[in-house]
Amino acid sequence: MGIIFKPIVTEKLTAQGEKLNRYGFVVDRNANKIQIKEAIEKMYGVSVVDVNTVNYHGKRKSRFSKSGLLKGRMNHFKKAYITLAGEDKIDFYSNI
Repeated sequence: MGIIFKPIVTEKLTAQGEKLNRYGFVVDRNANKIQIKEAIEKMYGVSVVDVNTVNYHGKRKSRFSKSGLLKGRMNHFKKAYITLAGEDKIDFYSNI
């Protein structure tokens, strides 16, 4: 697996991609901003101006089932918000 796991395609980030040229990705928790920048530039062929990262702690979850109460938690993950330079765009739907 590489540094970039998947893009975040939400209504809010789609609007930011159109107006502010910002995109979001779920990335490896151990990757730093320089590695993320290089991976995005290599994968999509664009120039990255800014990288912001956010670490998320996995939420605790519980549910009831026939065998009783099941407890667990979601995985920890890291998001990276990328700002592109100039007229560069990333089209996530070109492969469909």
